[in-house]
Amino acid sequence: MAWNELLTTDIGLLSLFTIVFILVMGAYIYRYAVRKMDEDGKNAQGK
Repeated sequence: MAWNELLTTDIGLLSLFTIVFILVMGAYIYRYAVRKMDEDGKNAQGK
């Protein structure tokens, strides 16, 4: 019943979109932070 409501009602679809958006945003922020830490580490070793 919960899956049916999640995938068929307006509120369910908005909730699903919000969950997916938060997961994608978290993955992007994680990749960005890791990339900047690696870049910062390389710059610190070069000095």
